[in-house]
Amino acid sequence: MKAYSKLNRIWADKMLYLMLLPCLAYFVIFHVWPIIGMKLAFYEYRILGDNVYVGLKYFRELFSTPIFSNVLANTLIISAMKMFLIFPIPILFALMLNEFANGKFRKAVQVVSYLPHFLSWVVIAGIWFEFLSPSTGAVNDLIKALGFPPQDFLTDKGSIRWVLIASEAWRSIGWDSIIFLAAIMGISPSLYEAAYVDGASRWHIVTRVVLPHLYVPMVTIFILNVGFIMNAGLDQVLNFTNDSVNSQIDIIDTYVYRVGLINGQYSFATAANLFKSLIGVVLVLSTHFISKKLTSKGAW
Repeated sequence: MKAYSKLNRIWADKMLYLMLLPCLAYFVIFHVWPIIGMKLAFYEYRILGDNVYVGLKYFRELFSTPIFSNVLANTLIISAMKMFLIFPIPILFALMLNEFANGKFRKAVQVVSYLPHFLSWVVIAGIWFEFLSPSTGAVNDLIKALGFPPQDFLTDKGSIRWVLIASEAWRSIGWDSIIFLAAIMGISPSLYEAAYVDGASRWHIVTRVVLPHLYVPMVTIFILNVGFIMNAGLDQVLNFTNDSVNSQIDIIDTYVYRVGLINGQYSFATAANLFKSLIGVVLVLSTHFISKKLTSKGAW
């Protein structure tokens, strides 16, 4: 009877499920189905004939490869910088948008801030190359106007990671603020009215009314970000890397791309990618249970 009732509800909302179908197909084809191929990490890949089971051979090779420790360190450093430095920015941006009294101006700012998210990293890298150019870039024009010599940030090992952080923040600040702005818009007007009646200032309203309603999405997104700490941004790094700075931004994803697709070591690359995925799963589960224990709130 319950199954029949569920089928009726699904049929009643069939158009909504049809709209959801392309998204589900994308995740099944590109995220669920490839999990089956992860078994290649335990086999020696052969173009002709059956693959040969080799157990943990490629994992042992992975951990004994000298370059892997540098790649792992770069991945963790870049991901941690993105997570801790960029994470508060969309929250602050959403709070700032909420303070705009002019609705049209707020919508205009939102639209402009969302646009970079829809640009590919090829386009974004081109924009930042021009922006940071030592000869014609706006940043170096300002540096020269202040009496300092121009800097080539894109080939400087000390600056390239900060370029990645800045470009990622520019791309994601508007889009990532949507969920926080939606949570703010869902706050009951009666709470604001009660706060004003009690004589609360704008600062008290933000800290005592608005921020508590952002706590749940903040915790959820932070936990998910911890799970993606091994994903430092393949597309971004591929477009910003060069021989001068590769040692500072060569991450696991670029290593897998180079070893697997370019050098054809598919089993070895699969082992590296499986290691990265397992670490992500462990981090998500650990952060979720720790958050549940300390705050009674988690990702689910």
